[in-house]
Amino acid sequence: MIAIADSGATKTDWVFIGRNGEISKAQTIGFNPYFIKTDGIKEELDKNLFPFVNNQLVKEVYFYGAGCSTPTNCDIVGNALEDFFFNADISVEHDLLGAARALLGREKGIACILGTGSNSCSYNGIFITQNVSSLGYVLADEGSGAYLGKQLIRDFYLDELPADLKEAFDKKYNYSLENILNAVYNRPSPNRFLASFSYFLAANLHHEHIRNLIRTAFRAFFVHQVTKYKGYKDLPVRALGSVAWIYRDFLSEAALEFGISIDRILPNPMDGLIEFHKS
Repeated sequence: MIAIADSGATKTDWVFIGRNGEISKAQTIGFNPYFIKTDGIKEELDKNLFPFVNNQLVKEVYFYGAGCSTPTNCDIVGNALEDFFFNADISVEHDLLGAARALLGREKGIACILGTGSNSCSYNGIFITQNVSSLGYVLADEGSGAYLGKQLIRDFYLDELPADLKEAFDKKYNYSLENILNAVYNRPSPNRFLASFSYFLAANLHHEHIRNLIRTAFRAFFVHQVTKYKGYKDLPVRALGSVAWIYRDFLSEAALEFGISIDRILPNPMDGLIEFHKS
């Protein structure tokens, strides 16, 4: 049996592929090693994964996780997995490699993640060969949910939203400026708070101001991420993530302005990873 895991800050999606190709699924909390350590991962596996899988039968584990970008962090997760899947060979990789394998398989190209945050890489069919530095929601994350939310809030408080949109925003959220600033600067997970405003954008796509805000965000993503890769116009460029999927028409439209045709957009990496590892 093969186990594949796609892990973010909030949750980990698990897929188990049996000898005859049968598939089962499960879910646990996210295992970002910046926020959870080996003992906490072991406890979660024993409590919430053990009921769904016979861990003795698992022979290979492919874990792709947010935060698994250094040997130390990979060991935090890997040590827990080795304890739980004691008969298996364990592979712990960054979620960006998972995105590349899901989108490109064994083909050269550029993989993009556009969800709460944004990231990208150049991939040679085996490994990531280049990665434009991910500076997070404060300094970068162009095209992400957090970036879109930040632009919307900025427009609202600087009186740059049209009157009807400003009224609709105020009616839906009724936030004071103090509420907003407290959530962004004092409360946990400000990036997720900012990204939550993407729902307002999606509900108002008929409005040209919203459409232009989204287009501008995606143009910034291509300027500061994709165009940094050598030969980007000659390589497949593909994307995954909730924002990429919801606004896929806008993403494809923005890409064409840079001579790029995006031929694959996925809401999440799991289907692509199943395809990759089954092959």
